[in-house]
Amino acid sequence: MSADDVRRAIARISHEIVERNHGLDDVVVIGLQRGGVWIAQELAAALGRIENGRSVPVGSVDVSLYRDDVGLRPLVPGSVTTIPVHLGGKTVVLVDDVLFTGRTVRAALDALGDHGRPRAVQLAVIVDRGHRELPIRPDFVGKNLPTSRHENVTVQPNGVVLR
Repeated sequence: MSADDVRRAIARISHEIVERNHGLDDVVVIGLQRGGVWIAQELAAALGRIENGRSVPVGSVDVSLYRDDVGLRPLVPGSVTTIPVHLGGKTVVLVDDVLFTGRTVRAALDALGDHGRPRAVQLAVIVDRGHRELPIRPDFVGKNLPTSRHENVTVQPNGVVLR
């Protein structure tokens, strides 16, 4: 995916979010540290443009302490969790750059619970590469990108890199 493809995916996902939620009432956008934060900010800006400058709360969540593989890999907190509103009764759009096994999303769901009980959680990703280990499916996808388990996918504003 090129930079234009990433921009178009963010624009399309933002329109899908507005359509699915019949507007932006009680919608909060939360990016997963680190790769999902810049995408969450871009999505929130795009949502504001669609809804005539309306501001959508946007935050970030670090799931390092909620992972189920803490003993299998080093624990490296990504950053501080910043959630601007209490999530009770809100629709949270959880944003990540790449969906792979689903374990990071599972950890994020646990982390969100510490900030209230959302009415609903919807998942938006730029790249879904498959290889799920948990029954997690995104609501909004920029691109399905079949990969091998050993490849690495990075999403940046200037495009998607596959190594």
